[in-house]
Amino acid sequence: MLRPRTDDKRWTAVRSSAPGLVLASGWRVDTDGTVHASLRCAGTRGGTAEVTASAKAPDLAGAARVALTLHLSVVPYTTQG
Repeated sequence: MLRPRTDDKRWTAVRSSAPGLVLASGWRVDTDGTVHASLRCAGTRGGTAEVTASAKAPDLAGAARVALTLHLSVVPYTTQG
């Protein structure tokens, strides 16, 4: 969950650098500006990924900029012992 921004920008999207390892889904913006997204990890593979959330002012043209970056390390479950 990302809280509403205090500046003039709004959250616009969430993306994963490795969607096969960490998948961002369930993107939802509430009326108060709070954003919800679910992160799902593949339990059989290990690796690293960056999940980014972007934001932009609604009245300006152009692309949204990355406002938050999560660096994730995924460790697979052991299958034996």
